[in-house]
Amino acid sequence: MNILLVEDDPDLAAYIIRGLVENSHQVDHATRGDSGFELASKGHYDLLIVDRMLPGMDGLSLVKTLREKESKLPVLFLSNLGGLDDRVEGLNSGGDDYLSKPFAFTELLARVNALLRRPHLAGQPTTIRVGDLEMDLIKRQVTRAGREIDLQPREFSLLEYLMRRPDQIATRTMLLEGVWDYHFDPKTNIVETHISRLRSKIGGDVIQTVRGSGYLIRAGRTAS
Repeated sequence: MNILLVEDDPDLAAYIIRGLVENSHQVDHATRGDSGFELASKGHYDLLIVDRMLPGMDGLSLVKTLREKESKLPVLFLSNLGGLDDRVEGLNSGGDDYLSKPFAFTELLARVNALLRRPHLAGQPTTIRVGDLEMDLIKRQVTRAGREIDLQPREFSLLEYLMRRPDQIATRTMLLEGVWDYHFDPKTNIVETHISRLRSKIGGDVIQTVRGSGYLIRAGRTAS
């Protein structure tokens, strides 16, 4: 699932992002409320995790403005303000859940998963199809021409990244940032290794290499 995190504490943000990525989610990050609002308004996200106290625009205002624009994006508030009145204010502003700091990542993940299972996602696609390749985002299941394929979490995330962008080239840098949350070159062949593993499981014709550019999946491709 695609998650937007709006959090200005760099250490906490890194902690959350690492945990979510390790659990096969894709995460975009904003450090200001105004930039977070722009991303939430224009991006295709399944969940927003937002801190209440932010520079530029506070979290309550961010969510209230989204709701005024009839956004149904699920929202999980994070805050140092954990009193009853604070929680009620967050929920009344349009939040779906509220988690007080400090928290254990396991609780955050449980709340994220609960929000992603809620009926408000019923109107949003939970399945991605590219040719005869199908990915169920809820069951975390991939099939090709009806045959189930067993993927490791990182392989699933890599394939999801490519399937969400059919006919679009994904560069090595894009994959490192989008799948591994690396904002530097680790000087390893981690991308190439995972691409190779994916090809061995779903078929060598699925992911194409664009020499000198990156990788892509053709929308019109089917099993041969």
